Amino acid sequence: MNATLVLEDGTAWPGRSFGAAGRAAGEVVFNTAMAGYQEIITDPSYTGQIVTMTCPLIGNYGVNGDDVESGGVRAEALVVRELSRVASNYRATETLDAYLAASGVPGITGVDTRALTRHIRLAGAMRAVLSSGEADIESLQREALSIPLMSGADLVSRVTRREALLWDEGMSEGLELDWADAPRPRYRCVAIDCGMKATIARLLVRYGFEVTLVPATMDARDIERLDPQCIFVSNGPGDPAALGYIVDTLRRLMPRYPTFGICLGHQLMGLAFGGRTFKLKFGHHGANHPVQNVTTGKIDITSQNHGFAVDPGTLDKSKVAVTEINLNDLTVEGIAHVDMPAFSVQYHPEAAPGPHDARHLFGRFRTMVGEHL
Repeated sequence: MNATLVLEDGTAWPGRSFGAAGRAAGEVVFNTAMAGYQEIITDPSYTGQIVTMTCPLIGNYGVNGDDVESGGVRAEALVVRELSRVASNYRATETLDAYLAASGVPGITGVDTRALTRHIRLAGAMRAVLSSGEADIESLQREALSIPLMSGADLVSRVTRREALLWDEGMSEGLELDWADAPRPRYRCVAIDCGMKATIARLLVRYGFEVTLVPATMDARDIERLDPQCIFVSNGPGDPAALGYIVDTLRRLMPRYPTFGICLGHQLMGLAFGGRTFKLKFGHHGANHPVQNVTTGKIDITSQNHGFAVDPGTLDKSKVAVTEINLNDLTVEGIAHVDMPAFSVQYHPEAAPGPHDARHLFGRFRTMVGEHL
């Protein structure tokens, strides 16, 4: 079946339908990772977005039940240059096509993703509609223009959990120790779930934390009743500036508990420190972003997925230090409070997919908690 992706500027990208037939709408972004498409489309941070993979061949190793980062597919749709005809891997349980179909998520193959990526880089991420079957370009453009903008959108409410959960699943990957062999004592960590990836929770357990996931809407007083020894703030979708209720919670908790934030959690901590955030032209989505520690000069290659960033000019330099920068565009990649045991990073040190250069940050968090207790 034919399919068409129509952007809000009226440009149309024809292809063939796979996955579920139908229609999907969202902000189009591109991801430069060479592998890890299953982790990408199940990452809750992609809620409200149509993901374009720049790697030209997608689906060649199929999908499995172990590489899911949440309760299911979170991306609104998937755009690829070529959907592999064969899924060949000893871990595969089904094809990407079948997986998307069962999830009710449409895909489009045969798109010139190189040209689409260049278009997004020049024009910026924009709203779009993907439709299978015959396409009325003008009608789909009008529909794309009617989609709410990502700026100002609270999407966390769509993906956060409804009740608290004690997480007991750890990492057992290659040479990594199983969770039962994690360092002791196990520090009590409350993780504010803004759309948290499963690998983050697994690594927190692996590094010696007893992790309780809580809804992003939970009040600070209710979190305090859980008697945490530290706080973690997760990744998630949408505009951090629309999440004032989480910012208020952090302002109450951070002076009392060591705090670590990743991605959206980093942006929320920046807001709680008194800074502001802004929307990037086309965001950072990939597994090859160089990030430099401004003190040591050390560079980590990182996995990233975000459309907003902290404005360094709005931070009080006497209280908040910029610790890391992105070497591609010099945006803020890490901050730390001068007086409180609190730090955050814009990228994903847990990867999944991506390099493991920055996993040491989970150990840094554990050390910080131990020094504070």
